[in-house]
Amino acid sequence: MRFDILSIFPEMFTLLIDYGIVGRAVKKGKIKINVVNVRDFSEGLHLMTDDRPFGGGDGMVMKPEPIFRALESIPKLEGERKVILLTPQGQLFNQSIARSLCELQQIILVCGRYEGVDERVRSRYVDIEISIGDYILTGGELPAMIIVEVVSRLIPGILGGARSNLEESFEDYLLEYPQYTRPRVFKGDEVPSVLLSGDHERIRLWRRTQSIKRTLERRPDLLERANLSEMDKSILEELKQRKL
Repeated sequence: MRFDILSIFPEMFTLLIDYGIVGRAVKKGKIKINVVNVRDFSEGLHLMTDDRPFGGGDGMVMKPEPIFRALESIPKLEGERKVILLTPQGQLFNQSIARSLCELQQIILVCGRYEGVDERVRSRYVDIEISIGDYILTGGELPAMIIVEVVSRLIPGILGGARSNLEESFEDYLLEYPQYTRPRVFKGDEVPSVLLSGDHERIRLWRRTQSIKRTLERRPDLLERANLSEMDKSILEELKQRKL
């Protein structure tokens, strides 16, 4: 998979490309990340990428010409690709969207700045608009990094364990169960005995119960979308009765 990222601050992506899971994926050749400096496609002495909005108002708007030229400079690969604009007006990013993006061959991420981008960029080039949350950021660079990492983790061969993705929070709309490691006892708190039993079925049931319990306590809204088995529903009903 290839990610092309349009930004006026390309240096922000250095750590993403060089470190962590994404960095390892780049080194293994599992993904390719091409960061395009939009300023390279601007004109004039000062290489301006923004201007005042028509009709007045506060702030600046990113000009269409540099973004158009930057988009047109990106080679089209075989297979499906999408141009994504990072904007507060977009649909809220989640694991389901990430899975759909993972099927693409090429993802182009346009990082807006200031008051946003000229509407003609959106209407002529953008396939999907995505937001990472209902709060205000200075630009689209951090959302772009989040999308790259979340989607990259879903690509086969990038994570170590074969089941690493399947058992993580949000993958089936349930939060992950509590995790423990050595030492067995720390400041008087002991690891639950079931995890030391060696009984894999008891451990699986305990983890599933804890996962449902934690979701009920912290994100009950997710339970409406969770894929629950009949046993899961029985566990959930018992937990609700205990809560009452």
